[in-house]
Amino acid sequence: MDGVLVIDKPAGVTSHDVVDEVRRILHVRRVGHTGTLDPFATGVLVVMVGRATRLAQFLTGLEKEYEAVIRLGYSTDTGDRTGKRLGELTTIGEQSPEKWTGAEIEDALQSLRGEIDQVPPMYSAKKQAGRKLYELARRGEEVERKPVRINIYEFELIPNARSGARMVKDNQEGTFDFEVRVVCSTGTYIRTLAEDFGKRLGVGAHLAELRRTRVGDFPLQKATTLEELKVHVAEESLGQVLLRLNEALGRLPAVDLNDGEVRRVQNGMPFKYAEPPWSDGEHVRLRDPHGTLVAIADFSGADSSLHPRVVIS
Repeated sequence: MDGVLVIDKPAGVTSHDVVDEVRRILHVRRVGHTGTLDPFATGVLVVMVGRATRLAQFLTGLEKEYEAVIRLGYSTDTGDRTGKRLGELTTIGEQSPEKWTGAEIEDALQSLRGEIDQVPPMYSAKKQAGRKLYELARRGEEVERKPVRINIYEFELIPNARSGARMVKDNQEGTFDFEVRVVCSTGTYIRTLAEDFGKRLGVGAHLAELRRTRVGDFPLQKATTLEELKVHVAEESLGQVLLRLNEALGRLPAVDLNDGEVRRVQNGMPFKYAEPPWSDGEHVRLRDPHGTLVAIADFSGADSSLHPRVVIS
């Protein structure tokens, strides 16, 4: 049982909890994922099953897309709704919801688009000096973190499907909710983005809701819930949701091998490729005459050859 599952992670569980549940449902030991989601967040979690776990390195670093609710009014120690409020409710003043949906909002969004430096939050799994930051945070410690270069490709308010107006909600308690869509590079913390958005407006802010809608070529529309996965196993229809290895790595260029080349690759031997269209170091799928993925190779421009990096079968 080798392949990739796109799971719609529910709220209230960790990504590791989802992996454990998939192990139990499929009765498979080798299961992993390609990128963590916070416990309160929902949405796309790419899960690798069986020999697919060896290919996780080729599915990390993919761009991600989110839909989120940023709440302006106060910040929290975790940067999201699960944390403790820091200080009193920020006074927004006499500005109306209409004011917040104008040019001032667009300027704040624009200032956070493109390549920016982002400081990882203390409540994160990022390690520093061998310790996870959230472990230090729970002990009341705060350490200086180096900013990380990220890319925010898109950051915009979500328009109402009917009216086209941007989604801003006045909570009638001194806070405002903004529904936003974010497309970003890997390593981006949406919680920090929410806080920085508030800072641009001079208001405390935190992340109220977060749903990941896409990881690379894996959209939410192709995701299955854990309950649905149980049904597929019971009905012996797992093939409807378990992506084959070749399909899961479809974004990589592919080469179809003859039987002799397959044997060379299975023995870890490189082979020449005439007029290669790839750049040096690019990853290439190698398939047998039946279209089954045999290996992932690295192209070497120095000798125009493909060197097997991970042999699957």
